[in-house]
Amino acid sequence: MTNPNPVSGSPDKEPATEAQEARSEARATPAAPAADTERAVPATAGKRPTPAEEPRPSLGKLFLDNLWAANTVTVTVLAVLLAMLVGAVLIIVSDPEVLATYSYITARPADALNASWTVVSEAYANLFKGAIFDPDAVGFTAAMGPISETLTYTAPLVFTGLSVALAFRGGLFNIGAQGQATIGVILAAVAGFALPLPPGVHLLVALIAGAAGGALWGFVPGILKARTGAHEVINTIMLNYVAVYFLSWIIVQAGVQNPNRSDAISKPVDSSAQLPRLLGDNLRVHAGILLAVLATWFIAWLLNRSTLGFELRAVGANPDAARTAGISVTKTYVLVMVIAGLLAGLGGSNMVLGSTANALTPLVIAQIGFDGILVALLGRVKPWGVLLAALLFGALQAGGNRMQSYSGISLELVTVLQALIVIFIAAPALVKAIFQLRAARAARLQTSLAKGW
Repeated sequence: MTNPNPVSGSPDKEPATEAQEARSEARATPAAPAADTERAVPATAGKRPTPAEEPRPSLGKLFLDNLWAANTVTVTVLAVLLAMLVGAVLIIVSDPEVLATYSYITARPADALNASWTVVSEAYANLFKGAIFDPDAVGFTAAMGPISETLTYTAPLVFTGLSVALAFRGGLFNIGAQGQATIGVILAAVAGFALPLPPGVHLLVALIAGAAGGALWGFVPGILKARTGAHEVINTIMLNYVAVYFLSWIIVQAGVQNPNRSDAISKPVDSSAQLPRLLGDNLRVHAGILLAVLATWFIAWLLNRSTLGFELRAVGANPDAARTAGISVTKTYVLVMVIAGLLAGLGGSNMVLGSTANALTPLVIAQIGFDGILVALLGRVKPWGVLLAALLFGALQAGGNRMQSYSGISLELVTVLQALIVIFIAAPALVKAIFQLRAARAARLQTSLAKGW
């Protein structure tokens, strides 16, 4: 006798009911090969999480998850805080009197804690007073002095930071901002004291000369990269050495060296070629900071609004795909390095046409090219981010001078803080691990929002 229901073996179920159940099971369980069904489909597949398994998050929980999601702004702020925390430890360790209180910390822990808090708070308070505002200042000059110093140190860093950031967006790592700024400062200074021109025109010519010098020093690695494939990192590093030794050589040449001095220093730049000061003769901040803001706006427009910026970003993302799309990778590489060198050259010009120095010396350029690399990384190679990062570094430099004078803390600590900030920025996984920022939180947030919770 034949079975009335050969599929299920149960004569009590109707065919229509069995078909409905089969369709339900097909919808609930994803298709998988017969041999791997048990391994491919978990035991909980097709089951919707119950409230007990995955509780519905509150709006406050969603807000906190979004606030602590591992985004770049959060990581940047936490990196600065971590650097300051490590800096506080270094301040304590470097003070012998504070360290002496730790020898009897088990007997009187308050002494060590109070001494540590006093030395750290005093150091960071002086850092703030030297960079932002001194509440005890009397008079306009004293009150605006910290901001003036911060903006003075910020201006050249904006240019060199933009130089590195622009090249990076184009797929190139410009280590040569130091050399490009050096050639820029040489030509700007020579134009500033060798050309008898009227005010205004003289300043414009000196700025153009500095920008042209930097552009020329950027063109060399750019054309080598585009035509021969020579690595821009090696070329720019070597050109940095050439520029430094060229500066040391040209300073002592007849017509450049100051005839009234026996040491390596050039003639002073004429006042007609100096950038005007913005807050009077007693404060050093000059119009270079306005040029830095204008340059930031221009680079932001260039990257996001212009055809060249689109080509630059396309080449930086994938040069092979850009070449297939008809973009000239060779031309783009050259233009990127020329513009990057021009920006670095303007940064170098600020060092001698502004109020930082008015003559060439072997150390006139300081480290603004190498600091520009740190500024670009901290600013996430975005123009306005670079401006903010340069402002932070300028504040650290200005505040560090007062911290050294009033608190006896070495100025090298500021360099340590800068390095620590960049280290933590460059290692976001470390920051996330320390503060337990989990990508899963952001994933849970997105899942919850997708479900309409």
